[in-house]
Amino acid sequence: MEMSWFEEARYGLFIHFGLYSRMGRGEWAMNKEEISPVELERIAADFSPDAFDAEAIADLAVAGGMKYLVFTTMHHEGFRMYHSELSDFCSTKRGPRRDFTEEILAAARERGLKVGLYHSLNNWYDQPDAVAALEDKAAYEEFIENTFARIRELATRYNPVDIFWYDGWWPFDAAGWQAERMNAMIREIQPHILFNGRNGLPGDFATPEQHLKAPQPWRPWEACVTLNDNWGFHAGDHNWKSPVEVIRMLVQAAQGRGNLLLNIGPRGDGSIPEMSLEILRTVGSWLETNGVCLRGTDLWTLDPCKRGGHAGDWCHHGLFTRKKNTLYLILTSPPEDTLTLTGLNARILEVRRLGGGAVDFTQDREGKLRVPMVGFQSTGTLPPVLEFTCDRPPEIYKTGGLRIPKVSHPRYDPLPSDLPW
Repeated sequence: MEMSWFEEARYGLFIHFGLYSRMGRGEWAMNKEEISPVELERIAADFSPDAFDAEAIADLAVAGGMKYLVFTTMHHEGFRMYHSELSDFCSTKRGPRRDFTEEILAAARERGLKVGLYHSLNNWYDQPDAVAALEDKAAYEEFIENTFARIRELATRYNPVDIFWYDGWWPFDAAGWQAERMNAMIREIQPHILFNGRNGLPGDFATPEQHLKAPQPWRPWEACVTLNDNWGFHAGDHNWKSPVEVIRMLVQAAQGRGNLLLNIGPRGDGSIPEMSLEILRTVGSWLETNGVCLRGTDLWTLDPCKRGGHAGDWCHHGLFTRKKNTLYLILTSPPEDTLTLTGLNARILEVRRLGGGAVDFTQDREGKLRVPMVGFQSTGTLPPVLEFTCDRPPEIYKTGGLRIPKVSHPRYDPLPSDLPW
């Protein structure tokens, strides 16, 4: 088991593509609309995603600055996006007659990307289903053995991969899913593989969904986040995150030494929505110049109630990251004239703008730092980044007072905060 690549990756591409993409109403349409398995089979017969291009998707991940991707081999509706000897309800025997999982793996490997296989434990198509397994012991035994057989086939056919990404763990806990046995079975086939924690066990890394709060105590983690409001393609969902929002999420991941797994949902014909392409390429271009501020970072955390063990602070002009003796400030809101920073414990040796050159600065005896913002207001919509070389690992300590109290004190909040620090 090798964790170092994962801890250093910082950015990955999640691909939600399946039979639900053909319906164009999100990945939960079968459940929410109570679509029957018989009706789902008719949809599968009409599923022709001729525009799906695994090489173009892998190229998009590379251009976007991503280091790995995770592909939905089977979501909750139960349609296998791979060749299966155990079921006819798969993409090589219905509609497309293609093995999308193999196509993605081949394209990713050719480009040096790490690969994860998403797989839903529960599905609404196979019988007995999870509801029957809850209600009847014999059905449960058959359901679990079917689940194990499916996972064994997947891990054996697509070997090696780097992550087995569980999901759809309703309705059982680790004991109900026999998760220890499940992980041991996969590790016997692929000893190097990493697990997330969605079969009831903690897994090798945490997977906060739709938020970027690092686990406490810290352990490797990955925030999975949609680019709009749905994982699978939804024709009516146009609530796209901006490139700056994605950059902010990447910085938050870097502050907590975690990864951002950002999702795209191809249309039913396999094509990628144009906004997804534009956003990912724009962020990728920004990363070419500024990605150093995200890679190999130290923890930059803040406890609003107390000081101990936290080096970080918030900034009204943007977001900080730290790497050894270097502090970075991602200027999402550059000041008009002069950037002023206080509370630093370090002396500044040099200030540079990433992608540019040295920047003038002054720092007085008390540590107050001033940087003229000449030329920073005409940089377009993406945030410039300042790199501060310091004489020691930088820390910033400020409180809710205008000066630091000389007695014991809370930092910003005297009681548990209402803010998501």
